[in-house]
Amino acid sequence: MILAGEVKGELARIQPARACDRRAELIGLLHGSNGPLRTLDHAIARTAVHLASTLGMSVSPPSAPMPDRVRRGGRHHLSVELDRSALGAWSWDAAPACDRRAFLRGVLLTSGSISFGASGPHVEFVLADVADASALASALESLDVRAMRSERRGRHVVYLKGQEEIAALLRLVGANRGVLELETVRVGRDVRARLNRLLNAEEANLGRTVRAADRQLSAITRLEAEGSLSRLAPVLRDTAAIRRRMPDADLDTISAALGVSRSAANHRLRRLVELGADKED
Repeated sequence: MILAGEVKGELARIQPARACDRRAELIGLLHGSNGPLRTLDHAIARTAVHLASTLGMSVSPPSAPMPDRVRRGGRHHLSVELDRSALGAWSWDAAPACDRRAFLRGVLLTSGSISFGASGPHVEFVLADVADASALASALESLDVRAMRSERRGRHVVYLKGQEEIAALLRLVGANRGVLELETVRVGRDVRARLNRLLNAEEANLGRTVRAADRQLSAITRLEAEGSLSRLAPVLRDTAAIRRRMPDADLDTISAALGVSRSAANHRLRRLVELGADKED
């Protein structure tokens, strides 16, 4: 199974050809952040530096964690200082489709998390400001991607649960491997569900066949014990003989052995059961 980190790695390697797309993605990377861009992922930090550089912005290399913090074994964010004013004003409503996709890719890289667990795929964005969370949910809604919102430990969470919704988002931002993984999981789940239905149906059919054969054999035994079997019509005696010879056979096999239709074979077997029941009474 593909890992969530691999999906983000794929997104970080995308290099938009148009300057407007690079600007939109950088704005997405900064969405929900009031200070410098902070990330635990070196690839995302490199992406931010690359995008800013290609836009002619002044940017310093990502700052590394302090050595004393490294010794303590904590979580260490890389920090990228960016001049937000150089990006100018940007509006989701006025942006073209390509810029919107680039913006969402940036937001997913810095604020989003992806998981492909046993309980199903899950994507969520964790933002500090309620206005940023509301804006992101509205943006997704405008693209027919239904997102839900919650609050967790003072942070605002925008999340997607449905496979179709998550596939739509990953398709929009260019995460082709993620989309392929979701499709593979969906096909595998559908195949397993269909196989289980077939197995359950086969098991039920087998149970009905065994119970029917047991009733038929019991009836034939009673008829023989009463001396009535030899006085039955030839077609019923032939049917009784075939059933005894093939006690585990299903109706199709019995009808083929008798050279008659399924309905004719079923009628004869039912008649034997009725006659045997009369004898029992």
